[in-house]
Amino acid sequence: MKNALQEQLLKAGLADEKKLKTLKKERHKQRKQAGKKQVIVNEATVLAEQQRLEKVARDKELNRQRQAQLQERAVAAQVRQLITVNRISHQGEVAFNFADDNLVKRLYVNQKIHNELSKGKLAIVRDDTGYALIPTQIAEKIQQRMPDVIVLMNSQDAPSDKTDVDDDPYADYKIPDDLMW
Repeated sequence: MKNALQEQLLKAGLADEKKLKTLKKERHKQRKQAGKKQVIVNEATVLAEQQRLEKVARDKELNRQRQAQLQERAVAAQVRQLITVNRISHQGEVAFNFADDNLVKRLYVNQKIHNELSKGKLAIVRDDTGYALIPTQIAEKIQQRMPDVIVLMNSQDAPSDKTDVDDDPYADYKIPDDLMW
């Protein structure tokens, strides 16, 4: 008895000889392939696989670093564009002093711009050519992207510390916001 089910299907007319032969060939191929899949594992193949995995990990890290550099360049280009588009010219005769890191720098501006800088309506940022004056709203956008570019951004809110006024011996003396130093 070869296969009782196959004989029954042939007698009933549900299968033919060609289909049985192709099915038999496929089963034979599957058995042969299953025998070939059992590869002999040796040290060389394990070492080669480890090296391949290390190379893939190294390539992923390099790709991540390249993407980070591209992102930094894109942010720097956005900041440069914001500065160049919103730059305010600042030629004048009144000196405005500000601190850049540990150095005191000076810009010559007109009185209107000097007042706006003192009140916090304008900010000073580092530019490729030196320093630039821009509106505070733009400086806040730049500060979100690259905070180290902002040199001076005064707050527009006046300090409202009323708790120390009672103990302050100099409370009667008004301190001007636009001191020239």
